[in-house]
Formats: sequence, C-alpha cells, structure tokens
Amino acid sequence: MTAEKTVYVVDDDEAVRRFLRGLIQSVGLRVETYATAQEFLDACRGAPSGCLLLDIRMPGMSGLELQADLKRREIDIPVIILTGHGDVKVAVHAMKAGAVDFIEKPFNNELLLHAVQKAVAHSLRAGGSRIRRQEIMQRLEALTSRERQVLDLVVAGETNKGAARQLGISEKTVEIHRAKVMEKMHARSLAELVKMAAALESE
Repeated sequence: MTAEKTVYVVDDDEAVRRFLRGLIQSVGLRVETYATAQEFLDACRGAPSGCLLLDIRMPGMSGLELQADLKRREIDIPVIILTGHGDVKVAVHAMKAGAVDFIEKPFNNELLLHAVQKAVAHSLRAGGSRIRRQEIMQRLEALTSRERQVLDLVVAGETNKGAARQLGISEKTVEIHRAKVMEKMHARSLAELVKMAAALESE
C-alpha cells in the first residue's frame, strides 16, 4: 500500500471504482481501489496517509463497520463517505463517528474533487478546532428558536417533509427556515452543516 498522498477508494461497484480512479488521477493524486472493506484492511500496513473514499453499503463489512474498525486500530485517516439516495441518516451517523465529509451519488465531480483535495491536505489542529467551535457557536446564537429546531432535525437526517410534520408547519415554511439556517451558519452544503453540528457535539 502506497503511503504518500494516496486516495483509497473502497466501493463494491467496479464501474464506480474505475470512474473515481480516472477522475482523481486527473488532478495528480495516486489512487488505490478495493472492492471490499476486507481487501482494504488486508492491504493496510501501518498508518496510511491521504484519504479514504468509502461506500456505505457493501457486501460483507459495511462502510460504517470499516470506519469503526479503523478507529479501534487507531488508524487516523480522513474518511469521505459515498452515499446513495436515501442514506442521509446513515451518512450523518458516519459524520458523527468522525468522517470528514459525505458525497451523495450520483456525485458532482468538482464537489468530490474539492472534498478529496481538502481531505488529503487535512492535518490535525487542536487549537484551530477550538477556534472553529467558537465561530460555530456565535453563528448558532444568531438563529431564531424555530431555525434552531429546523437545524436540529436537518442534521439528524430528517427530510423537509418529516421536519414539517414534527413541527406542525408547512414543508414550504421548513424550506424557508432551512435556507436561513444555511445562510446564517455559512454552510454551503448539508454535509458542511452536519460537520458544524458534529464539531459542537465533540467539545
């Protein structure tokens, strides 16, 4: 297993592995692909550096199980979760377990490459994390009580329709509140919003 700035792709779909290999190599990064979580673990020696693109649903060991196994082994590599439609709640769980991002299939190529490059360049900065949490708290305080309720439901993986039902308001009203939450929290995507919530919970 190559150590330096390598993107490890673990996905049981051969077409996806082939596509991701070509896409990631196009920006000059090394890529290694594996069809199963066990294949990756068998090849994993020491502490691989770079990042791991990990499909959630695979035969045998799932992406979440592999993520948990890496944590038990104290292998600290940034994990980006690849998720299909309807797997947002599972992706939220993965984020709370330490994944740095999640990308929904079919993915936007530019968004995926940005996430990969950011993860590869990622380094642990404890002091920076503390400052980051303070910034998020300040943004959180700017939310109204209703916006905070919507935020809590959204980062828990609830749909707009589900949030509307729980809060007793219309789906359209939820959409308006959700847009305000994204604006006030300076979140460009749902994944970024979930990361902010996870950062506060880890304090």
